[in-house]
Amino acid sequence: MNSSSGRQGLAALTVGAIGVVYGDIGTSPLYTMKEIFGPAGVPLDAPHVVGAVSVIFWGLMAIVTLKYVVLILRADNRGEGGVMALTALASHAAGTTARRRQVLLLAGVFGASLFYGDSVITPAISVLGAMEGLEVVAPGLEPFVLPIAVGVLAGLFLVQRRGTGAVGRLFGPVIAVWFAVLAWTGIEQIAQQPAILAALNPLQAIAFLRSQGWALFLAVGAIVLAFTGAEALYADMGHFGKRPIRLAWLAIVLPSLALNYMGQGALLMRDPSALANPFFRLFAPAWILPAVVLATCAAVIASQAVISGAYSMTRQAMQLGFLPRMRIQHTSAKEAGQIYMPEVNRALLVAVLAATVGFGSSSALGAAYGIAVTGTMLITTLLTFFVVRHAWGYPWLLAAAATAVFLGLDVVLVAACSLKFFDGGWFPLVSGAAIFVVMATWKRGRELLIDSIRSEDPELQAFVEALAGEDLPRAPRTAVYAVANPDTVPQALLHNLKHNRVLHQRNVILSVVFHDRPWVSFDDRVRVTPLARGFWRVCVNYGFKNTPDIPKALALCRPHGLDINLFETSYFLSRETVVPTRGAGMAHWREALFAAMSRNAGSVAEFFRLPNNCVIELGTRVQI
Repeated sequence: MNSSSGRQGLAALTVGAIGVVYGDIGTSPLYTMKEIFGPAGVPLDAPHVVGAVSVIFWGLMAIVTLKYVVLILRADNRGEGGVMALTALASHAAGTTARRRQVLLLAGVFGASLFYGDSVITPAISVLGAMEGLEVVAPGLEPFVLPIAVGVLAGLFLVQRRGTGAVGRLFGPVIAVWFAVLAWTGIEQIAQQPAILAALNPLQAIAFLRSQGWALFLAVGAIVLAFTGAEALYADMGHFGKRPIRLAWLAIVLPSLALNYMGQGALLMRDPSALANPFFRLFAPAWILPAVVLATCAAVIASQAVISGAYSMTRQAMQLGFLPRMRIQHTSAKEAGQIYMPEVNRALLVAVLAATVGFGSSSALGAAYGIAVTGTMLITTLLTFFVVRHAWGYPWLLAAAATAVFLGLDVVLVAACSLKFFDGGWFPLVSGAAIFVVMATWKRGRELLIDSIRSEDPELQAFVEALAGEDLPRAPRTAVYAVANPDTVPQALLHNLKHNRVLHQRNVILSVVFHDRPWVSFDDRVRVTPLARGFWRVCVNYGFKNTPDIPKALALCRPHGLDINLFETSYFLSRETVVPTRGAGMAHWREALFAAMSRNAGSVAEFFRLPNNCVIELGTRVQI
């Protein structure tokens, strides 16, 4: 019984992984072959077709199978994956000095910033690539491709607020059908031109790469489109686990992709005119329109995966202190990971539509696509070295050997994609750089803010000890003072004493710490320290995947000797107005940027799920 249930659970997770994890890489056949023999300028003859397909096949084996499926899926941060989780793991394990830890954190943050560029390009290129099949159905429909793609994308973002739960149940089966179609159409073409099977010989890939000369980087810059989406294997590990992701790749996704790329190669060997759109020319005329519909569904699913990933990445960055608070709406009562962030959704919508209209075609977007993805891959490999060396404790030579080959491949891919900088590659890089500046500025600004508070406010322990001896009126309630620095007196407490001349019977100095691990258990959630009569310090601990809920956390204080009646509790918050000043700290424009972000940060009460009718906010001005 347990064995049967386990098999059913594995099957369900595997189908789910096919839908969510592999939607991005699964739509790459829509445009990859066209880009290799089009803008990249690779000659369209049999030896080059076989060689290009061989490079794709062995690239999938080396980059996706060996690097991600075999090696990097092992580098989990307590079951969680993705560049932010890997950054936290690497910096914690290898951060023997503050400088090294800072460098690793900044590298990971830049990798996360590049992910946002991927989140913009993926929906645009996937949906446009699918819509371009209409040109194969009827060339007269070409003027309608862009408007229809814009409409599909706008609709996709507009329905995000309803949550992905209902749609998510359809992801796996639809993408499973998609991969079955990829495999079947490939087999049909291979049967007609079996010479393409020579691509299974790695010597064909080596010969192809050697024959390109200085044009090698142009060819590789197009071939890399076949590997986009590989990072999702690692990023979604926490949702599905390693085994379903590996099983889905080895049993279904890899064979289907390999067969389809070979099928497109076989078609081009028989009919070079199919280069106009080799994917949709795989289908008989009567089946092209249904193929366009299926491709559009697959593109929407691939887009949904990176949009949801952007929400998750943003929440992790917020809780690790790299972004200001933003509103989070939970769209499922059962799945904590299903969230919707209105500000992120609006920003992505504007950026995706701008990229779609600005570039206008999947070929133009292809030039912009690879650079962000390969940059993230390179950073992932660098961080993995520190995990293998320091977290797993392997010798330096073995750690270097395990990552050096992949690092070399990543460097070649980044160099190849860099040649497309002026053809559109600047777009995700500029977007990523802007997001990196925002994240680094917020992190540094918060450090300066806390230092300023620490230097100006009195020390907490001496203050409350002196206060406990005074005969002040005490209100029969609990006051919770949320603070960034738990060692100094909260501004809200000082204001309360100054203006109201009253204390509460219980005064809780509350600080919240987000740790560089995904989850913190309920047993470790709170730490309670008595300070003086009527005063306690409470530290609430969360991982970067936990959902903050302060009332629930305070209820856990009872076993620690602090019994709080949540119905008789008031929450005092200090809202700092940041005043930029010239001098030490950050550049003045960065301080102004931090001040603007601080003013527009989301509500503390909403972020920590405080009851609105029990919150009192008191303002203070802080110079940085």
